[in-house]
Amino acid sequence: MQSIIDLDRYPLDRPGTPEWQALVDRAKADLARDGMFNLPGFLAEVARAATVAELAPKFATEAFTHKRRHNIYFRKTVEGLPADHPALREVETVNHTLCADQVGGALAELYQWPAFAAFLAATMDKPALYPMADPLASHNVMSYGAGEGLNWHFDRSEFTVTLLLQAPDAGGSFEYRSDLRSEDDPNYDGVARLLNGADPELRRLDLEAGTLNVFRGKNTAHRVTPVEGGRNRIVAVLTYYERPGARFTSEEQMGFYGRVA
Repeated sequence: MQSIIDLDRYPLDRPGTPEWQALVDRAKADLARDGMFNLPGFLAEVARAATVAELAPKFATEAFTHKRRHNIYFRKTVEGLPADHPALREVETVNHTLCADQVGGALAELYQWPAFAAFLAATMDKPALYPMADPLASHNVMSYGAGEGLNWHFDRSEFTVTLLLQAPDAGGSFEYRSDLRSEDDPNYDGVARLLNGADPELRRLDLEAGTLNVFRGKNTAHRVTPVEGGRNRIVAVLTYYERPGARFTSEEQMGFYGRVA
């Protein structure tokens, strides 16, 4: 794993040691304060460059182009909301996706490494986290070209784990609004303000390639702004659940990947 992760800087292979615990404590403090933590240079540069080079021809010939209009909930209707409510305003997402069965090498090895899942669980105060059993959704890599981006949405899982493999020349910024809703309050009026560009708590983050980013995505609205220039934004999304065996439905697989496993 030393060839994939900077284990000198991020000692995930030494659970329980003071160095490992200090890293976990720092990540937990960042999560509590900011709703996310970032580990710059987490992915070793050689592994990062090799992964981008390996995936380039697959993006050219195998990737599914996910282009659709949707609301922030990725649902056609929301109970209790009229169809013309501003919280249901449609936006457009465009990206190119490679699924888990198309992505091997360093990313697949990292995703299945038990010490990585154990570290993530510790930062989130979870007893354990498990890789998905879904042959498509477990880990994906998404590419965004000029004018393309991932528009406003909430995630279905409490936490989202990403690895930025390649940063664009410009644009492709990660914008988010922490704790926009809660389990008890959907805050539809707040969602409408965000979509109208009127939320003063909106924040923006530009990450360096190789950065591991973990954030609370279930109640934090977020998007990737359109990419500018000729260099694509390429990001891996690694999905874990608190129970083993998690899978997407056939409808979800078709909607996100254009095929069913």
